[in-house]
Amino acid sequence: MVGRVSRAAVALALTFTLGRVLGACAGTSGAPTSTTPVTICNSNANGTVNANGTVNANGTGQATADLPDVAKISVAIDALEAKLGAAQQYFEVNATARVVNLFVALNNATLTQNWLYADGTLTSKGPQKADGGTFTKADLHFQADKVFSVVRTQIPAAILESFYVNGDGRGNVQYGVLTSVQCGGGLDILVGPDGAVKSVNPVQ
Repeated sequence: MVGRVSRAAVALALTFTLGRVLGACAGTSGAPTSTTPVTICNSNANGTVNANGTVNANGTGQATADLPDVAKISVAIDALEAKLGAAQQYFEVNATARVVNLFVALNNATLTQNWLYADGTLTSKGPQKADGGTFTKADLHFQADKVFSVVRTQIPAAILESFYVNGDGRGNVQYGVLTSVQCGGGLDILVGPDGAVKSVNPVQ
């Protein structure tokens, strides 16, 4: 499967669910969902817990300019397909605040070529072996102005590192947000096209 942005795990910290902080407690096993406690910190060092269970992060939150530039995904795809002269199949496309990575499926989806779009310029690396689900630009229906709405509201202390789109291998497209937390650790959060949270998984 094509790898996404690095998910190297670090010591996990503050325990919460999306929507409600539960306080420090033991972690849970299995794949957590948006209603399952996820251990990210053993204290609320990166924020204070309000009476209603929400978190206020200390200091200022992540600047809008530092959020993944989701709107650039369609721009990058258009630029690449104009360069290659045809619509493409993709294993994954992901965006950070500065660049968009496009993993193009080649040779009946047995190879991938990674293209980098930054400052209006495309560069590429040689093909590598790959497998997994694919999608086209026509399959993308996410709302760029909403995909972070729930995550930013419910986990104000999280740093949103990247937004990704990939094929799930069953003919569907899935969207996700990779986050890190100021006190350490990270989450891979699957979201709907409108930002609704589908699942939350500690970074492995």
